[in-house]
Amino acid sequence: MTARAFLGIDVGGTTTSAGLVTAQGRVVAGRRRPTHGPAAGDAVPRVLALASEVAGLARPRGYRLAGVGAGVPGIVNGATGVIGGEAHNVPELGGVPLARLLRRALGVPAAVDNDVNALALGEWMWGAGRGARSLVLLALGTGVGGGIVLDGRLYRGAAGFGGELGHVPVELHGRPCVCGARGCLKAYVAGPDLSAEGSRRLGRPVDAAELFRLAAGGDATATAVVDQALEALAAGLTIIVNGLNPDRLLLAGSIARALAPRAAELRARLARRAYAGALATTRLRFLGLDKRTTVRGGAALARQAAIARAHA
Repeated sequence: MTARAFLGIDVGGTTTSAGLVTAQGRVVAGRRRPTHGPAAGDAVPRVLALASEVAGLARPRGYRLAGVGAGVPGIVNGATGVIGGEAHNVPELGGVPLARLLRRALGVPAAVDNDVNALALGEWMWGAGRGARSLVLLALGTGVGGGIVLDGRLYRGAAGFGGELGHVPVELHGRPCVCGARGCLKAYVAGPDLSAEGSRRLGRPVDAAELFRLAAGGDATATAVVDQALEALAAGLTIIVNGLNPDRLLLAGSIARALAPRAAELRARLARRAYAGALATTRLRFLGLDKRTTVRGGAALARQAAIARAHA
């Protein structure tokens, strides 16, 4: 009998990846392409073209395509697969019924959700969260996104905003955030915000990568900015540990990788804030994910939807 495979898609602001993933979570084939081409607003047809290309790899490899799932930047209506009006980094996705378009293009069931929700589900199903009843994944990069799995279910909230943990306040009258509020976690730990604060204090332009290099080399000003980011992150993680007490707390993304060498210090700062009993039962882990891994998120959406249909 031909084995099942699920097509997972990870739509990023720069690159879109797609891969065939087995029911056991093994990526057996994949491709990646720039999300944007030469024509303005062409992200949607490019995503569909890549999906069709990778779907065509299933049969020659002995797999039957059983479904497709896509993780996208922005808020998604989980019931309809329509992307909200504010699609971060890929604005032309706003209002697009991507699930319906994928279903029509590939002829298989389709599921679409926020990219970090998808990533969290993939890690719970096949990765660092496997075996846990609950987990929270925080993705630290250009922005700060969160994905929550509680008792084996992806938590989306009443309107799809569940997991927007980058906008929990860590300082009441702190820095302004792009969302319009002040003191959000994102304003202290996201790459562009670290770059802006580092540039202001150093008196010259620096990006987040250079800021971390300077801090590692002993620059006092850069170190102060990174220290503040660690303290803000500890405050944000405390909200998660005390408020949700998940089995696993996973940190991913470029900023998480840059902070990983200071993991022990982050844990110490967290221990000073969180309930000891809650922290003792929450396992914190830094993840080193790449685009080959992240396509499992979309595939996990498709596989979970298939399981739900089978039990309906």
